[in-house]
Parts: sequence; C-alpha cells; structure tokens
Amino acid sequence: MRLKKTYSFALWSSIYLALASISAASLLYFLFFKENPWIALIIFVILIVLLSFFIIQYRAERFIYKRIKKIYDQVSILNVDDFNRSSATTDIDALSKSVQDYVEGKRIEIQNLTERDSFRRDFLGNVAHELKTPLFTVQGYILTLIEGAADDQMIRDKYLSRANKGVERLVSIVKDLDMIAKLETDGMNMNSEVFNILEVIQNVFDLFEMRAKKRNIALQFDKANEFPIFVKGDIERIEQVLINLIVNSIKYGKVNGITTVGIESYNDKKFIIKVSDNGEGIKQENIPRLFERFYRVDQSRSREQGGSGLGLSIVKHIIEAHNETILLKSTYGEGSEFSFTLEKAK
Repeated sequence: MRLKKTYSFALWSSIYLALASISAASLLYFLFFKENPWIALIIFVILIVLLSFFIIQYRAERFIYKRIKKIYDQVSILNVDDFNRSSATTDIDALSKSVQDYVEGKRIEIQNLTERDSFRRDFLGNVAHELKTPLFTVQGYILTLIEGAADDQMIRDKYLSRANKGVERLVSIVKDLDMIAKLETDGMNMNSEVFNILEVIQNVFDLFEMRAKKRNIALQFDKANEFPIFVKGDIERIEQVLINLIVNSIKYGKVNGITTVGIESYNDKKFIIKVSDNGEGIKQENIPRLFERFYRVDQSRSREQGGSGLGLSIVKHIIEAHNETILLKSTYGEGSEFSFTLEKAK
C-alpha cells in the first residue's frame, strides 16, 4: 500500500530528524556528558533545533519544488525552464501568487495571440474583398471588349475609361497597403524638419479646390493668421495626413457645407491642428473602430466615393510615428472634428 505524499514526506522527515538526534546525542555523550551534563544538554537542544530547522526547510522546499515542477511538466502552457528551485518556498501564499501571476501572464499572451490571429483573418478577408470588386470590374470590361465591343469606338472608349478607374483604385489600395506595411514594420523613419504648417494646409486646399467645388464645399481656415506657424515633423507625411482628412471631409461632408482647419496651442510644447466639417457626422458606436483598416461606416456610400478604405488607418500610423496624438469628436447629424498634435518649433 502506497503512502500519501504528505505521509511519505512526514515519515522521511521524522527518520532524518531521529537519525540526526541520535547522532548528536551520541557525539555529545562521549565528548561532554560525563564531565558537564548540563552543558551537553544545552548544546544538544541547540543542535536539535538547528538540525530540525535545516532538515524541515530542505525537505519542505524539495517537496514543494517536485510537486510544482510536475505541474509545469504536465501543463503545456507552462515552461519548466521558467521555474527554478529557489522560487519554491514554504510560504504557500507567495508561491500561489507567483504561479497565479505566471499563469495570468500566459493567459494574456494567449489572448493577444488569439486577437492577432483573428485580426489577421479579418485583414486578409478585407483585402480580398477590397481587391475583388475593382479586379472583377476591370476583367468584365476587358472581356467585353475582347468579345467584340472593341469594334465600336464609343463603347471601347467608355469601357476603357471605366477599366482605368478600376485600375486606379487597385493602385490606390496597393500603395496604401505598402505604406501601412512600412509604417508597421520599420516605423518608416520620419525626416523631421521645421516647416510652416499654414503653408502646407494652403497647398492641400489648392490641390483639392476643384473637388470641393463639385460639391460646393468651402475650404477655409477658422481665422486669419497674420504670422507663419512653425512646427516640427516630417512635412511629406503631415501633408499626407492633411490630404486624407480633408479629402474625407469633402467626401462625407454636406453639400454646400464647410471644411474648416484651425491651429491652436495645445500646451507649451505642442500645437493642435483641427479639421472639422458640418457633414453627417459619425454615430458613437462607430467611433472606436473608425481608424481600423478597411472599416467603413457606410459600406455602400463609401464604395461610391472610392478610396482604399485605409486613409484613416494611415493617418493614425503617421501621427503615432511622430509620437503624437490623434483625436476625434463627432455628433451624428451635425459634423465631425479630427485633430492631431504636432511639436512646436523651437
């Protein structure tokens, strides 16, 4: 009949203590007992206490270590190399907390891996979906032309023009994917320099003035600025941020509306640049996911307006690559305000 582990532990500990006691008593008897029995007794008591302490401590640590090591060996998420004997202790509360902390760390790690795997599947699905529509469109027009429609010049020109739009959309998606990949892998080194942010904003206004006029949307500053406002950052990337935000405000702004850009002091070291419109706004439940890749608030309308669906994700990556903050405020039916911080030039 096998003894319980605790019984075996107690039995062997008792045997070791008994052997130590007999050895100590025998030694003291021959050395001191005949001449100085009281001294021998005191020394004996001290020796027994010390021997008991070291034997029990050693046995307890070894007992606990073996039990915990067995758990590490049996549980696949625990790495036995991360556990050493010095961490085994008779303080069960501390040991329990140590194991709980380790398991909690592994749980979080597994959760993160699960989320990343889910994100990867969603991302691949979104990429396939985004590429599928323009690819099938281009393929459809080309096949129609091959099957004989190319003989009619009017149809040929119209279908080639539509196929070209599909190709342009594919190019836009690939470019944006390439930019996000670079931002996420090596951080896309920022060429930081001092520049006049007012000039960059005005250049973007000039670039999209005709597009805004098609929807009768006015592009304007929130106030007249008498002096240049100098900031520090990557001028090309910040221009890309402003382009994406202003183009979005034109796409989703209200016809006959206004897109306004304002610059204010955020604190002693930073400015905040605000891009606001009086368009349809965004529902609160959509705001937390708005900067996700390919996330669209209104799928049908977003596709009509074109674009890769990656603009706001790129904006977020660029701003975070500058170690800055991007913010969003929106009231559904009234409009939206995107804002981001930039370092003041010294």
